[in-house]
Amino acid sequence: MPEPVRVLLTGRHGQLGQALLASVPSGVELLATGRGELDLADPAACRSAVEQHRPDWVLNAGAYTAVDRAESEPALAEAVNAGAPGAFADALAEAGGRLLQVSTDFVFDGEQGHPYAPEQALAPLGVYGATKAEGERRAAAALPAERLCLLRTSWVYGPVGANFCLTMLRLHRAKAAAGEPLKVVADQVGCPTATAGLAAACWRVIARGASGRHHWSDCGAASWYDFAVAIGAQAAARGLIEAPAQVKPITTADYPTPARRPAYSLLDGSTTRQALKLEGQHWQAALAEVLAQIPRPQA
Repeated sequence: MPEPVRVLLTGRHGQLGQALLASVPSGVELLATGRGELDLADPAACRSAVEQHRPDWVLNAGAYTAVDRAESEPALAEAVNAGAPGAFADALAEAGGRLLQVSTDFVFDGEQGHPYAPEQALAPLGVYGATKAEGERRAAAALPAERLCLLRTSWVYGPVGANFCLTMLRLHRAKAAAGEPLKVVADQVGCPTATAGLAAACWRVIARGASGRHHWSDCGAASWYDFAVAIGAQAAARGLIEAPAQVKPITTADYPTPARRPAYSLLDGSTTRQALKLEGQHWQAALAEVLAQIPRPQA
């Protein structure tokens, strides 16, 4: 029998981490870590984990993802998002092994108005995107290209954790009950990505030994407004809420936030789907599968 592939996973308690844990393929020996086992803000701990466990892959799904809070905590965001992948890459360069670094659409500025290809130049707008871009740079500087896979994704959500979909379910209930509109930004465009599909792409990267820069999101395009409307309609049809709230489109200017966000961050995943031999799924179909995993509220 072939030797199992030893994978050191970070971020096990996050929404992607939980999806990865739920879909571990046969032939993988998984060493799953969360913040309690491995502090990603500590580069020495990251290097030590590689030296101790000697993984074939580090799957770095952990990250500092509080986009607005990052503006006031830049040092912590940089330590986790840039320092950890740099430390993993440095250690893997010596010990052997590969790195799958999960990154984000926020490494782009959103000004070009058509989908971003994996090899395009990065131009982040805020601290979160800048620290993720720096993490990519440090990993690429330390590891040979054939031992590094950068997988960028967008608007991640799932049936657990803290995400836009679960927030909208709560707000649809509250606003509908109060007879108030639900105001959602309509001039930022990207694509929602369900954790199950993203996890499948991560495992396929490892199975195929893929390297280079890749983009993975669900298919299609949406604004946050479109996503909120679809969540309400599908949730009501499934009995998760009694009725959707009226969703009112607003502009980014109507909803100021500490961090600037790209107005258009659609990722071109066509080459990735071809390389991984993995078909994409439209985001509305993926949403239906996510909502099917959420239990109906008790009467």
